[in-house]
Amino acid sequence: MNNTANVWTGARRRIHLQEVGPRDGLQMESVFVPTADKIALIDALSAAGLAKIEATAFVSPQAIPALRDAEIVLREIARMPGVVYTCLVPNLRGAERAIEAKADELNLVMSASETHNLANLRMTRDQSFAALSEVIVLARQAGVEVNASLSCAFGCPMEGEVPPTVVLDWAVRFAAAGARGITLCDTTGMAYPTQVAQLVRDFHARLPGTELTLHFHNTRGMGLSNVLASIDAGADRFDASLGGLGGCPYAPGASGNVCTEEIVHALELMDYDTGCDLPLLLQAAARLPGLTGHDVPSQIVKAGRRLDLHAPPADFALWRERALARAAASTATLADRTQSLR
Repeated sequence: MNNTANVWTGARRRIHLQEVGPRDGLQMESVFVPTADKIALIDALSAAGLAKIEATAFVSPQAIPALRDAEIVLREIARMPGVVYTCLVPNLRGAERAIEAKADELNLVMSASETHNLANLRMTRDQSFAALSEVIVLARQAGVEVNASLSCAFGCPMEGEVPPTVVLDWAVRFAAAGARGITLCDTTGMAYPTQVAQLVRDFHARLPGTELTLHFHNTRGMGLSNVLASIDAGADRFDASLGGLGGCPYAPGASGNVCTEEIVHALELMDYDTGCDLPLLLQAAARLPGLTGHDVPSQIVKAGRRLDLHAPPADFALWRERALARAAASTATLADRTQSLR
């Protein structure tokens, strides 16, 4: 960790942005984005400098038809050196498909909340862990890295608070089983900055050698605040979604993941090094409404960057001329009054 004076002074500290839009974003869409367009989008994200891209998910096509082209997507993207291409896999069959398609990493998901895990995966947490432990064994045999994502790490929409000790105990179990990294997920946007900072510090204390990623949603408008709180506590790796796409079926009204281009824009203004090319990200984000058939949450796409300037109004020159004329007349009047007083 590069200690800076405070979170407001980046001092070129490296922050790794990991794009989840092609999976977490597109899986929520009602329309099927054509395979060629998915590939072109991922290629554009690779060129923009993301550290990791979650390209797709090897799940049942009946469960998530939006990602039924997973093999083709993963095989046909143009892989950029240094970029990790990860895929969500729910079970051994999904892992076998992902490994065969040359995934760099497998992302495994279970919930820190028993209720959410049962509602989402139809299994208890112990059953999920047992099944995912088999996936980790398979991945290690194939020489493929594993990341474990813990949903509802900051609260469950059905249970409420999830004790931090519970979250960390599951993180420890996955790390011991062979996961290289752990992602703590704010699945339904319940996280808040002081809670986030404390959990990040506690994670580093218990698992100092384990790669930590934070996955925030902007459901209640605290996404960027939670990113900054995490950075202040020592985190340097974050999931984000182009255009702010995403959501969760258990969070009515959820606005999606934190927006990649918004996070990059904010952090670069604060002198952090994200490794990303913001203009290229914005070009990629501008494609999304055409692909999804609707507007995207990204405020940067709508408003532009802070110093994206606009031309003055058409009558600006006339207004200036009139203003200067009034100023000249006012100066002349003041001079006349001064002269008359002498």
